[in-house]
Order: sequence, then structure tokens, then C-alpha cells
Amino acid sequence: MPTIWLRPDLAAQIEEDSACKIRYPCPVYKTSMRKGTLSTTGHSTNFLLFMQLPSAQPENHWVLRGVAMITQLDT
Repeated sequence: MPTIWLRPDLAAQIEEDSACKIRYPCPVYKTSMRKGTLSTTGHSTNFLLFMQLPSAQPENHWVLRGVAMITQLDT
């Protein structure tokens, strides 16, 4: 993925892309290790957020392949 700029905005002011009907809620983790202790939210402490990525494939296509993003700069 290219560098992504996360800019807070009001949900009511975000315009939806009408050309993209399918979005994959891609999980974003701090490191490539998809483990950590569970926090009170029920997610791993390594988990950051979901990014809604436009896709030509259904969500199940990406889930079965274990697609996720990481913020770690080194491998």
C-alpha cells in the first residue's frame, strides 16, 4: 500500500464513492505479528483499526487470503 494520510473528519462530511460498491474492511496491525493480549474492546493490542478499501472482489475473497496491513517500517 502507498503511504496513507489519516485525517479526522466528520462522518456527515465524507463523500461516498458511488463507483465502488464493494469495500473490504482491511484490518491494520502495528506489527506483522498478528497476536497480542486481548484488550477490553475484544481486539488484540496489536490491532489498530479497519481501513475500508475499495475492491472488485467480495470481502470473503480477501478474508480467505488473510489480507491485512501493517504499520511496521522494517520487516
